[in-house]
Amino acid sequence: MRPGLQLHRRALLGGTAALAVAAALPALAATGHEARIQGLLKAMTLDEKLGQLNQPAGGRQKALNSRIDAAALDLVRKGGVGSYLHVAGADFLRELQRVAVQESRLKIPLLFAADVIHGFKTIYPVPLAMAATFDPDIVQRCSRMAAIETSVSGLHWTFAPMVDIARDPRWGRIVEGAGEDPHLGSAMAVAQVEGFQTKNLSGKDAILASTKHFGAYGAASGGRDYDGADLSERTLNEVYLPPFYAAAQAGSGTFMTAFNDIGGVPTTANQALVRGVLREQWGYQGLVVSDWNAILELVAHGVAETPVQAAALALKASVDMDMAGGVYVAHLRQAIAEDPTLLPYLDQAVVRILRAKARLGLFDDPMRFGDAAREKTELLSADHRALAREAARKAVVLLRNDGGLLPIASSHKTIAVIGALADDARSQLGSWKARGEEADVVTLLKGLQGSAPAGVKIAYSPGVSVRSDDASGIPAAVETAKAADLVLLVLGEDFDHSGESRSRSDLGLPGPQVALAQAVAATGKPVVIVLMNGRPLAEPAVLDKAPAILETWFLGVEGGNAMADILWGKVSPGGRLPVGFPRASGQTPTFYAHNPTGRPADPDLLKDTARYHDADIGPLFPFGHGLSYASFAYADLAVDRASVAPGGIVKISATITNTGKVVADEVVQLYVRDPVASVARPVKELRGFTRVTLKPGEARRVTFTLRPEQLALWDASGWKIEAGRIEVMVGASSDDIRLRGGFVISAAGKGSAPAASLLTAVSVS
Repeated sequence: MRPGLQLHRRALLGGTAALAVAAALPALAATGHEARIQGLLKAMTLDEKLGQLNQPAGGRQKALNSRIDAAALDLVRKGGVGSYLHVAGADFLRELQRVAVQESRLKIPLLFAADVIHGFKTIYPVPLAMAATFDPDIVQRCSRMAAIETSVSGLHWTFAPMVDIARDPRWGRIVEGAGEDPHLGSAMAVAQVEGFQTKNLSGKDAILASTKHFGAYGAASGGRDYDGADLSERTLNEVYLPPFYAAAQAGSGTFMTAFNDIGGVPTTANQALVRGVLREQWGYQGLVVSDWNAILELVAHGVAETPVQAAALALKASVDMDMAGGVYVAHLRQAIAEDPTLLPYLDQAVVRILRAKARLGLFDDPMRFGDAAREKTELLSADHRALAREAARKAVVLLRNDGGLLPIASSHKTIAVIGALADDARSQLGSWKARGEEADVVTLLKGLQGSAPAGVKIAYSPGVSVRSDDASGIPAAVETAKAADLVLLVLGEDFDHSGESRSRSDLGLPGPQVALAQAVAATGKPVVIVLMNGRPLAEPAVLDKAPAILETWFLGVEGGNAMADILWGKVSPGGRLPVGFPRASGQTPTFYAHNPTGRPADPDLLKDTARYHDADIGPLFPFGHGLSYASFAYADLAVDRASVAPGGIVKISATITNTGKVVADEVVQLYVRDPVASVARPVKELRGFTRVTLKPGEARRVTFTLRPEQLALWDASGWKIEAGRIEVMVGASSDDIRLRGGFVISAAGKGSAPAASLLTAVSVS
């Protein structure tokens, strides 16, 4: 017996979003597309309708197009396919599309899709690193670049952005998102959607975004990928859903459901969440696709006994397209025969799929995507590599720099580069590499060698592997270190340690890297640790003692050049952590926006407080942390009014001055707190940020424009604005608050959207 849905159908988020997807419907009607879609729907047989819901794999990730054989082409002719994934190539896809629009009965074009997560051919930094830029503009520009390369290769659709909030770094897919904060995550979601799609999907080289994984995938229990999430409605609405709402408001053409369940209800069958919240409450009318084989997995979840029941549940939940499972095309016919009330749901799904194709212009010109000549000029072009290098420079975070070890001093004539990751081109590409190739990657070693000042020698020793226990290379690495003036010790994890299905119970350095680090440190040479990784690491034996640490993530094809630019001092690092670094694996999950307790953590172990006895309080490096080669002064906080009513605005301003000696970026961060409310509120929450470039001695006035709706909290009645005092904090990180002030919300009111999803206007003068 299948359990009933646990998530109530009431207005979880309140209000109807004025979505770009919904706004596109009148435009479709004006161009005649809506009439065409309704005409096609009437003309379709049941099999042709089911075919539109079918998205088989046209190949494998490492062998694209390999499954497009004679049988596959015959299925296209019969109208049995609506979309293919794992395909690419302008000429190949042009021919496949020709079969669909010339040789099938209804001549409906196909959608071609691929996982373009952080670049197609030109691979830029992994999404967690892009979030570390704290710069939505560079994120939007890189997504636009990826869309161009994707489009000219014949593809219409990418399965990005992933906007899952992740507060447990044991979860391997933390590498694919924006980290722990819903406000930062919302900003990054909007930037990616707008980059992929342009303003209305009719722009040149626009492709469909797919915001994923709708629900609370990042809240998986224990950080185990695919596992269930059990969380309150307040946490769901205030933390996990805001980036999805922001993406929907930005007009994301498609959404993807999550693999996991929330409170026992798998998202792929969660009628209350998908049809109720996404469709009815938010007004979203775009295409919703399942994740890979997720509909069939409803049987394994235990909410369906047969594939027929699984297909019915997913269709009722408003999942339009079945990715790779073949469940709809194989079993919906029987489900509809048993329950004819499913037919209207089927028609709704078909219409949404056809509308997505119309919005892309495929009915007007099914061959508008794919250009073999442009493939040769756009893929990995000089301009694209330059943009990837800019993004990589902005993503690097200077975690510590005791004694000013960085940038590398001119007196250091021999630099030892130690660590296998320093010359690991594959890891530099990250866990999703699309069409990226190792031959195109500039590794750290190559970047340093290619840009070293005259007279500087670069010596290299791989030391140890990150994927084996072989420590035999340590003695050679030690000798290399002894002969050097400065050691760059490259530590971390390879690409396959993070990503999908790569959850880990231990956040320490894999392999014998700790032994390598200790042996190199014992030489007495100055050591700079360069981290390469897809998640926060916790290795106190190494990280607690290192005088200088540079977090570089996986930076893509231009990563080596970007790191070299920073190490030599050509550019000052300005990235900030989008997720805190715990002190130990057992400290996770830990996050800055936690609620206060009656017994807050106290350094005195004789007191009974909310802390671990075997670890210091708080993370090793907090959310928003990042240093620079310059220093910055914060002054003159001004709040332009003492009180504000719902519907009004309040402006918070501060002057930021570069008190250092080099041009550098500062990320100015605005945090808020409601100290007395009807329920306990987080000790602080990010509600604004901006990245500002300042020359030595230059001062700029930064102004944040805040609305009471951004302070709303979720309760059973929806979004509630409570009257009372609000604390304002401006600083350089969640743990480095420089200025404090406040204002009063003068009256209670109602919000209509997730507070964290509402982006704060920022001006710099």
